[in-house]
Amino acid sequence: VAAIKQAADKVGMNYTIEEGEAAFYGPKLDFIFRDVLKREWQLGTVQVDFLLPERFDLEYTGEDGLKHRPVMIHRAPFGSMERFVGILIEHFNGAFPLWLSPVQVMMVPIADRHIEYAQVVATQLRAAGMRVEVDASSERMNKKIRSAQMQKIPYMLVVGDKEAEEGAVAVRTRDNVNRGATPVAEFITHVTTLITTKSMEL
Repeated sequence: VAAIKQAADKVGMNYTIEEGEAAFYGPKLDFIFRDVLKREWQLGTVQVDFLLPERFDLEYTGEDGLKHRPVMIHRAPFGSMERFVGILIEHFNGAFPLWLSPVQVMMVPIADRHIEYAQVVATQLRAAGMRVEVDASSERMNKKIRSAQMQKIPYMLVVGDKEAEEGAVAVRTRDNVNRGATPVAEFITHVTTLITTKSMEL
C-alpha cells in the first residue's frame, strides 16, 4: 500500500484510501470517472497481486544471489472497453475531437463531374494520415453537408469547378462555420498539426 501511495503522490494524483476495499489478492488502484450526470464509474485499474506468484511458485534471483518471490501487477488502463467508449461518447455528445473522430473529413462533390477531383483530394488526405470518406451519392450538396453534420464529422470539404481548377477545397466545419476556399496543401498542413497535437480545436 505504501508503494502505491508513493507512486500516486509522485505524479500528483488526487486519491482517497478506501479501507477494506482491497481485492483478496492485494491492494489496487481504481480510477473513478464522473459522467455528464455526475455519476461515478470505475474505469481503469492497477492491481497488486501477491496470491498468483505464490500459487505458481514464481521466483527470481536477486542481486544478492538469493531467490525472491515477485509481485504481480495486473492492469486494465481502460477497464471495460464498452463502458469506456460509452462514457467517451456521452462526454463529447458524439462530437469527438478531430484526432479521435472515426471519420475526420467528408468530401462533398457538388455534382457527379466533381467526384473524380474529390477522390483525388481524398487520396492526398489519406496519404497524410487522415480518415476520409467521399459522399458520391446523388443527393443535393446541402443534404450531403447536413448528413455529415448529423454524423458530427469535423470537416466537410465541398468541391466544384472552381475548387478543381484552383487545387482547393471549400472548408466547412460540423458547427456550420464556412471557412471558404483553402488550398489543399494548406488544409493538410493545418489539420495534420491539429491531429498530431491532439488539439480540441477545429
